[in-house]
Amino acid sequence: MESEVDQFQKAFRRIAANVNLVIHGKADVVRMALVAVFADGHVLFEDVPGLGKSMLARALSNSMGALSARVQCTPDMLPGDITGSSIIDMKTMQLQFKPGPVFTNILLVDEINRATPKTQSALLECMAERTVSVDGKSNALPKPFLVLATQNPVEQAGTFPLPEAQLDRFLFKLKMGYPDEDSELLVMRGNAAGLEVDNIKAVTSAKEITAMQQLVTHVVIPEAVERYILQIVASTRTDPSILLGASPRASITLSKAARVMAASDGRWTVYPEDVRALLGPVLAHRIMLSPEAVLRGESVEDVLERVTNRVRAPLGVGNAAPENPGAAGSAKTGNGTPTKRPTTKRPGRRAKAAAS
Repeated sequence: MESEVDQFQKAFRRIAANVNLVIHGKADVVRMALVAVFADGHVLFEDVPGLGKSMLARALSNSMGALSARVQCTPDMLPGDITGSSIIDMKTMQLQFKPGPVFTNILLVDEINRATPKTQSALLECMAERTVSVDGKSNALPKPFLVLATQNPVEQAGTFPLPEAQLDRFLFKLKMGYPDEDSELLVMRGNAAGLEVDNIKAVTSAKEITAMQQLVTHVVIPEAVERYILQIVASTRTDPSILLGASPRASITLSKAARVMAASDGRWTVYPEDVRALLGPVLAHRIMLSPEAVLRGESVEDVLERVTNRVRAPLGVGNAAPENPGAAGSAKTGNGTPTKRPTTKRPGRRAKAAAS
């Protein structure tokens, strides 16, 4: 008989394989997007147009049997264009709420930094509270709810950079990157053959996704790994190359995402490898380099890798190697690959209490 975590692993891989039918050569990005879904978080893509971000959002929603919507941000966009607004019903002459595109499961927000701060703040409430407040009334958003936002790192004219408070609301910051030649050839052939994302069939349901989100909360993080997370986050606050370190929210999001990584590998226990595989996506947008580091030409990724590699992984948990603290994965690339261990029984309350 399969355990719940084995069922989670199979469902996770089934969805990923379905999305990879149209998103070629980006299995790592697809996996991180799914981790964000099951960790109940949001993703910010910083990349140039035309790399498949919209297609990824639609492929995810179709695979999950969920709803999706897209918003193209412009400077003249109002908060109500995203959240919805109250209009007068001409029959009853009463105000009725007309939901905006945010009332969906997966919302793609294109060029979020072109929206004004007022519109960005309206989206922030949706991301943080999962509700929309209009005329003093709160309207709950559907479950699951995931925001995939994009911004172009090249064109900065006429943009409104996201404040630190809003950047911190995103679980991950990812880059799609250009595909390799073979992957781009598959994309070109698939488009010519009519293999559109609309042909992707659902392999799960929104209800099952919500149940899987609840399941990962039962994954255990040993105290040694919890302290490992805390030490990594704390290390970003003391390095002279970093002007602003990661906040406690980074520790929370790291632990949530690490639980999903473990469950997707068929385990009830989080290993240090799970944590290291997430360092780049979780922390890179939460730290700010000092002016001196910028003048030296240092990148956030390089500084983050150097700082976090000083923290030793705990012994006796998973496959952590004390002689090489960076062996489990790179904070720069986020390509750690945890190894499955035969842990099939769901931990009880005593086990969870002992681990924490």
